[in-house]
Amino acid sequence: MKARLLLEDGTLFEGQAFGSERESAGEVVFQTGMTGYQEVLSDPSYCGQLVTMTYPLIGNYGINRDDFEAIRPWIHGFIVRKHELAPSNWRSSMSLDALLKQHEIPGISGIDTRMLTRILRQHGTMKGLLTTSSQSLASLQEQLHAISPLSNPAALVSTPQPYRSPGAKERIVVVDFGCKSGIIRELITRGCDVTVVPHDTTADQIRRFNPDGILLSNGPGDPKDVAYVLPVIRELLGEIPMFGICLGHQLFALACGADCSKLTFGHRGSNHPVKHLETGRCLITSQNHSYAVVDASVAATDLTITHINNNDGTIEGLQHNYYPAFSVQFHPEASPGPYDSNALFDQFLDVIHRFQQTHTLNNSQDKGVERLYAEK
Repeated sequence: MKARLLLEDGTLFEGQAFGSERESAGEVVFQTGMTGYQEVLSDPSYCGQLVTMTYPLIGNYGINRDDFEAIRPWIHGFIVRKHELAPSNWRSSMSLDALLKQHEIPGISGIDTRMLTRILRQHGTMKGLLTTSSQSLASLQEQLHAISPLSNPAALVSTPQPYRSPGAKERIVVVDFGCKSGIIRELITRGCDVTVVPHDTTADQIRRFNPDGILLSNGPGDPKDVAYVLPVIRELLGEIPMFGICLGHQLFALACGADCSKLTFGHRGSNHPVKHLETGRCLITSQNHSYAVVDASVAATDLTITHINNNDGTIEGLQHNYYPAFSVQFHPEASPGPYDSNALFDQFLDVIHRFQQTHTLNNSQDKGVERLYAEK
């Protein structure tokens, strides 16, 4: 069956349909990873988007039960040069086509994804309509222009109720704006007791879990759509150590007085070079975001820039000057991608330990002063 992809600038691509025959619309973006398509499909940060894979052959190692980053795929459509119908891998349990059919996600193959990527790089991401309909081009354009982008997709992908993965060590509350399983997995690997809470959890509700640390997760969309969480971050900042990843990084920056703006075509892939300013080391990172912290806005805050993107100089990491809190724009849990920055989870736990030691010392000193006054 034939499929068509229409961009809002009028560009039309014609190819072969695979997956679901359902019509779908969303923001058209591109992802530069050579592998990891299953993780891309199931990353909640892609909610509301039609994802173009720049690597030409997708689906060759099939789909397995272990590599999902969420309970279900969240993308609105999948765009590839060629999809493999007969995957070959010992872990494969179904084909890419079967997965998309199962979750009613449309796909299109056989188009020039290089041309599409060049258009998006030059003109920026834009709305697109993926359809198998035989309607006229004028009708499809009218239909596409009438479609509004998702408002606050983080609320859609967040867990509706708290849930816990017990552990024997640090108690971490993860605020879920679209959290990948890889983040939870990294905390559990380190023995943490992890409680995942909804995106709109209040500061008092978080306190009731008595956490040692708070992790602000990744997620889809504009960080300013989630502005209701900024007072929560401000209230807990300095009281409980905090670590932000991707959308969580942007929300941390906004809560501290910085600003965010939309990038022309975003960063998506498992091969983005990032410079750690303190050491000069280059990390190859996994990324998936449309927005970035505005460089000039950081000067008036209590934040220090810790990482920058080697390709375009955008901010990739921040640290608070006075409180135990830091954030990164990239994904240290990878999935997919390299584990160059995986030690950031250890850094988070180190921040928690230093904070606890400082508070224990301060409490001991305060009690000593109290005893001295009592004796007098």
